[in-house]
Amino acid sequence: MTSDGGTAEGAAPDGGGSTDGGGTTDGGGTTDGERRRLELEKKRERYVWLYLGYFLFGIHIVAFVMIYAVRHAK
Repeated sequence: MTSDGGTAEGAAPDGGGSTDGGGTTDGGGTTDGERRRLELEKKRERYVWLYLGYFLFGIHIVAFVMIYAVRHAK
């Protein structure tokens, strides 16, 4: 333990059981770090789908404007 009550780097947490690379297990076999990484990955994947949707929507708007401009040109 360090002087502020935390664990020193590389030291095993108190009563944490077995871990696979630091942190405590949540009962399902994944560590806190892995769980956080999976949550972040899910969040980023959601943003990718949102950006893809906005991009495709924007392309269609541009295409409709171009079609309108070509059909109504003199």
